[in-house]
Amino acid sequence: MIRELLAWWGPLLVVAVAIGVWVWAGLHYGLEKANSLAGVLGGIGTLIGVPAAVFGLRALRAVVGSGQGGAGTGADSGIALRDGHVSLRPPVLQAPVRGRDQELGKVQELLTGRHQGGMAVVCGGGGLGKTTLAAEVARRAVEAGTAVFWLRWRDDPARLAEDLTLVARTLRLPGALLDEARTGQAVLVDTIWAHLAATDGWLIVVDNVDTPTSVGPGSDPIADGRGWLRPDGAGLLLVTSRDTRQDTWGTRARLIRLEPLTDDAAATVLRDAAPNAGSSDDARALGARLGGLPLALDAVGTYLVLPTSRYRTFASYQQALGREFGDLIGASHPQANDPDVARTIIRHTWDLSLDQLSDDGYTLARPALHLLALLAPAPAPRGLLTPHLLSTITCRAANGADLDGALAGLHQYGLLTADTTPTGIGTTTSAMTGSAALTDPHLLLHPLVRDVMAHSLHQAVPDTDPWYEALDSRLIEAATDAAEAGSAGWPTARLLAAHLPHLLDRATDATSMSRRHTLNQLSNALNEAGAALEEHLLRESVFGAALERHGLQHPETLVSLNNLANSLRDLGRYQEAVDLHRRNLTDLRRVLGPEHPSTLGSSVNLANSLRDLGRYQEAVDLHRRNLTDLRRILGPEHPSTLITRNGLASALTDLGRLEEAAALHQQVLTDRERILGPEHPSTLVSRSNLAITLRELGRYQEAADLHQQVLTDRERILGPQHPDTLSSRSNLASALADLGRLEEAAALHQQVLTDRERILGPEHPSILVSRSSLAKSLIRLERYQEAAGLDQQNLTDRERILGPQHPDTLDSRNNLAHSLIHLGHCQEAANHFQRNLTDYERVLGSEHPDTLTSRNSLAFALSNLGRFDEARDLLQQNLTDYERILGPQHPDTLESRQLLTLIQGVLSARPARGQRRQFWRRGRR
Repeated sequence: MIRELLAWWGPLLVVAVAIGVWVWAGLHYGLEKANSLAGVLGGIGTLIGVPAAVFGLRALRAVVGSGQGGAGTGADSGIALRDGHVSLRPPVLQAPVRGRDQELGKVQELLTGRHQGGMAVVCGGGGLGKTTLAAEVARRAVEAGTAVFWLRWRDDPARLAEDLTLVARTLRLPGALLDEARTGQAVLVDTIWAHLAATDGWLIVVDNVDTPTSVGPGSDPIADGRGWLRPDGAGLLLVTSRDTRQDTWGTRARLIRLEPLTDDAAATVLRDAAPNAGSSDDARALGARLGGLPLALDAVGTYLVLPTSRYRTFASYQQALGREFGDLIGASHPQANDPDVARTIIRHTWDLSLDQLSDDGYTLARPALHLLALLAPAPAPRGLLTPHLLSTITCRAANGADLDGALAGLHQYGLLTADTTPTGIGTTTSAMTGSAALTDPHLLLHPLVRDVMAHSLHQAVPDTDPWYEALDSRLIEAATDAAEAGSAGWPTARLLAAHLPHLLDRATDATSMSRRHTLNQLSNALNEAGAALEEHLLRESVFGAALERHGLQHPETLVSLNNLANSLRDLGRYQEAVDLHRRNLTDLRRVLGPEHPSTLGSSVNLANSLRDLGRYQEAVDLHRRNLTDLRRILGPEHPSTLITRNGLASALTDLGRLEEAAALHQQVLTDRERILGPEHPSTLVSRSNLAITLRELGRYQEAADLHQQVLTDRERILGPQHPDTLSSRSNLASALADLGRLEEAAALHQQVLTDRERILGPEHPSILVSRSSLAKSLIRLERYQEAAGLDQQNLTDRERILGPQHPDTLDSRNNLAHSLIHLGHCQEAANHFQRNLTDYERVLGSEHPDTLTSRNSLAFALSNLGRFDEARDLLQQNLTDYERILGPQHPDTLESRQLLTLIQGVLSARPARGQRRQFWRRGRR
């Protein structure tokens, strides 16, 4: 009790006595004598007051450090005296904050919004700019008149207690309440937070709370709301931390997790720091290479403007990173043991988190992170890391719980992303941009975390060969398991693909062949999964390895080249596929002979690729020759023969020989159902192709029923996002439109377009098909302006991707013209129709159904221009052809006859000269 009184009242009594003596001396002896006497008393007061204050403050340390009055628990619960030079003012930012508008808005809402106050935690891995964001919040709060206090966590709960006590006193905590805490009548931490809960208009920032379990008082977790950090304030408590777990902070805390900056924001940060270092594009490229990490962006920007730097531009620095990573970013710092220094150095900032995890008992965290850093910069399946793999490289026993804890810790501190959220494959790497949804648990490192961890491993471990050998063995095992698991292994196969090409780079003469075989197996599984991008990546790697080992004329190399060409076709790169298949077919005929199964398979693939390019007659001719050879060599029911019969039937459909095509499709379907079973993927292909041909024949209900059946089967067997399933959904939508179910069709087409854009990428031919189909539905719904926009975009893309004479490009031009005529641009539409008719006659022939449709469309446009005689002549010729080619009851024939009757009626009425009548017609195309 005496200590507490001395701490507070002793110095005040000394001051009061000195003032009284000075006043008495001034009244009796004058001011000069009084000043002299005051100097003497001041010295005496110092001698008395300072020891008394120190003696008393030792007691205060026990009170504050324990968090409760009169219950000090010794040295561990005491606090150090505040350094006089440590300020509670927020730091001053040296540059604008970029790319954090959304996060700043969330904090601002807690500061000034309807539900203001509480506790927010800005969290994320090291280097993401948590302190910078908090400093910007503080700057804005100061400008708004809010009382702002900046505290820095230094792993010292007593220091935090002292800081918060000072903050509370500054916010007018009554001395009587503090006295109660000092005398044991109240708990200090509760007293302080009761005052903060009743006082608004403040912001307290506690920076770098990366060891939240140490905050105290005592051992209670922060989530319990009983410690020094609570969500109870009327103002806002803003914490920054690397700990991203909600469980750490409690359900009432608002977590604001930072992610790397976008490429555009990263470029702006670089240009802010080094405005003369290059173009915006160069800054954007460097920002992307640095992964949008603010710490790295700041460091690089600072480096670029130094006059002594070797590299002064964004482009030269990015080029140098590949050669000198260790010198530019991976260099060690002599003061790395100081946490405050380590936080600011890219090479060391993540070591703080790894050291903390090791201290917490997660000893596998560092080796697990090093292993992930040896993989490609892409998501990796969670199951790739096993206790056996970690045991092999660490030479220590490991179990599943140890590994789970290590990965959870790495995720908690923001060193890796662990997710099962469906995303486009490869969204984090330029090599792969889509093709399937990731729903398997997967792990991903930030690119700089990966680079720094790989660099640090090579620095710490002189011989990393055992690491790579263990990792390669595990990759081969995982790839084999995924390939043999059927559709259950597809998610893992997609995730593994990006990491497997390096197996071939590290292969020896003894292992190269077996590794190529493993990659081929997984490529086949990816083909079945519809994962075209991932399959292409592996096919390209296998071909390159075979070419290097054997040369171009070796049978294995030629087979690999055939597979590579097929993967290009699946990607919609049709011309490249045709060129490779044609070259390969020539070599196969010379090396293996014209009747070898591999040679015949290559010829079938070339025919299919020619069809993709719109060269239908060439495709039909080649398919017929192939079919003759395959029937003779392999038999009529061999799978390769059935594939060729299916390809021929589809090519005949493209040529407009619909009855012949339908009959052949029905035969193939019957044979496949008997030989392969009704649910084999190839059987579903045949059923779908038959439905497509029936629709062209105008048998809409039959087509819709078959498409619905195929869609149901594919959703169950292949999954709802498989490319073949999306095709079935698109086909069903088109059949529904023919049946007049327009709203339903348009909604389904929009769904397919959205899915294809996400899965296949923006320029895959299948996306252009979906966009075209949606536009047709919109025309029939009389939403002409929307349709015109889609049609114009599609025409531009198809002219660039497929060429101006491809049948699909002509279809897009025809669709655009229909939109224009409905919008009243009749002359422009007529010009498009006339050009299209000429091209259709040259590309597909004068009697192809698409040519007949084009002729009908031109007649429609001419009638809207008042040129009725020309329109009638075209329609009369067309109707005769329709009746002969498609039959008198085909919907297109009936529509042509109806339009001709209307125009003949107009001509018989002969409107006054200069008058013009418009006919709005819904065309199928």
